[in-house]
Amino acid sequence: MKHESFNESTEMYLKTVVELANGAGKPVPISALADRLGVSTVSATEMVHRLQDQKLLDHTPYKGVSLTGKGQHWATALIRAHHMWECFLVEKLQMPWEKAHDYACQLEHATETAVTEALAAYLDQPTTCPHGNPIPSQQGEIDHPDDLALTAVQPGQSGIIQRIYPESTLLLDYLAGRGLKPGNRFTVSKIEPFNGPIIVDCCEQTHPLGQEVAAHIFVTIEDTNEHE
Repeated sequence: MKHESFNESTEMYLKTVVELANGAGKPVPISALADRLGVSTVSATEMVHRLQDQKLLDHTPYKGVSLTGKGQHWATALIRAHHMWECFLVEKLQMPWEKAHDYACQLEHATETAVTEALAAYLDQPTTCPHGNPIPSQQGEIDHPDDLALTAVQPGQSGIIQRIYPESTLLLDYLAGRGLKPGNRFTVSKIEPFNGPIIVDCCEQTHPLGQEVAAHIFVTIEDTNEHE
C-alpha cells in the first residue's frame, strides 16, 4: 500500500535517483538530479533535505545523494509499477511502443502494490519492459544488464539494440520513427570527428545520431568470429 504522505513529486525524486545511479553505487550529484527533473538546484537541494529528514535519502556534501533502504524500496516499487503498465499497454492494449512510457508515468503514482502484482501475474511475470529495461523484482532487486552505450561502439562493429535508458517520450518518438528499437540489429559505419554524429545502419536505413541520443541506446556487440 502507498504511504499517505507520499506525493508524485517525492516519488519522482526517488525514482530519478535510481535512474541516474544506474546501478553504479555512487552518489548522484544534486545538480544532475535538478537537471533531469527540470528544476533549479536550490529547489532540488530543499527537496533533498526534506527527503533526508524522512529517512529516504542520504546526502553526502560535495558528492551527492543516495537512497536509504526505505527510499530504495519505494523507488523500485514505483519503477516496477511503471514497467508493468508499459507491458500491459503495449502487449494487451496494443498501444504504440513510443507512447506507453508517458501513459505509464501517469498511472504509476496511483498504483497500489496489489494492483502491480496482479498485473505481473496477468502478464506472466515479465522481466523487461517494452523498451528493454529490467523490471525490479517484487523484493526490489534490479538485474542490471551487461551492455554498453552506443557511444562506446567503434566503426565497423555490429550488434543488437537491447534497451533505451533512461526513457523519455520525446526520445522514444524519435527512435520509433527510425526503427531503432530493442531487438533490431545495427552497424556503426562511421563516427564523425569533433564529437560529431554516429552514423548507424539499421532497418535498411542510415541514421546520423547525435552523441546525446546515442548515449541513451544500450547495445550488445556481436562477436566477429561468429560471421567468419
